[in-house]
Amino acid sequence: VRPLRYVLVGVGISAVLCPLLVFGWLGLPRLGLTGSAVANLVGQWIAAALFGYALLSERVSLRLRPDVLRAQLTMGRDLVLRSLAFQVCFLSAGAVAARFGAAAVAAHQVVLQLWNFLALVLDSLAIAAQSLVGAALGAGEPAHAKTVARRVTVYSAAAATVLAAVFALGSGVLPAAFTADHAVRDQIGIPWWFMVAQLPIAGIVFALDGVLLGAGDAKFMRNATLISGLVGFLPLIWLSLAFGWGLAGIWSGLSTFLVLRLVFVGWRALSGRWA
Repeated sequence: VRPLRYVLVGVGISAVLCPLLVFGWLGLPRLGLTGSAVANLVGQWIAAALFGYALLSERVSLRLRPDVLRAQLTMGRDLVLRSLAFQVCFLSAGAVAARFGAAAVAAHQVVLQLWNFLALVLDSLAIAAQSLVGAALGAGEPAHAKTVARRVTVYSAAAATVLAAVFALGSGVLPAAFTADHAVRDQIGIPWWFMVAQLPIAGIVFALDGVLLGAGDAKFMRNATLISGLVGFLPLIWLSLAFGWGLAGIWSGLSTFLVLRLVFVGWRALSGRWA
C-alpha cells in the first residue's frame, strides 16, 4: 500500500503545481512550459524522498549486490529491449512530426498523450490477465489459463470499442478541451481518427500482451515488437518525412505497427504454445 501512496503523493503534488506554475496562478511566477517541468521534477523528488525514507526507516541494506543485479538484468533483458523499441519508434515519430511545423507536432503530441492514457486504461485488464494467467499456469491449470485469456481479450476488445465510440462521437467537441489554437485543431483531426480506428485493435493486442507476459513469453514479445517496429512503424515514419505525407503517414505507421503485433500475438495465443 505504501508504494501506491508515495506515487500518488508525488503525482498529486505535480498535478497541483503544474497549472499554478504554468499559468502563474495564486501569485506564483508564470513559467509556461518550464513550470510544467518544475512541477514534475518536484513531484518526482518528493516521491523519491518518501521511498528513500521508507528504506532507511526499515534499515534495508543499500549495498549494491552484483549477483542480484545480474539476475534482474537477465530476467528483464527482453522487456528492456521491447521497451527500447517502443521508445525509438515514438521518439522518431515526434521528431518527424516536428519537421511538419509547430501545429502538426502539437496535434500529434495531444493525440499521442491521449492514446497513451487510453493504453494505460486498457492495460489494467492486461495486468489482470498477466496475474491470473501466471497463477493458473503456476497451479498447473493450462485450460483455466486459456479460459482467462479468452475472457480478458473479449472484455478488453469490448472496452476499447466503447472508448472508440466515445471519441468518435466526441470528435467535434473533445479536441477543444486540449487546445484553443485553431491551427492545432485543424491538424488534430488526422491523428484523432487514426486513434479511434486503432482502439479496438489495441484492446485485443494489449490483452494478449498481458496473457503472454503472464505465461513468461517475454522473448516472443520482444521479437514481435522489434519486427513490428522495424518493418512497420519506423519505415513509414521516415518515409513520411521523405515524401511529405505528414501526420497521416506517421499514424499509418503506428496503425501498421499495431496490426503486425495483432498478427503476431494473435497467432501465438491461438497456437496454445504459451500454455
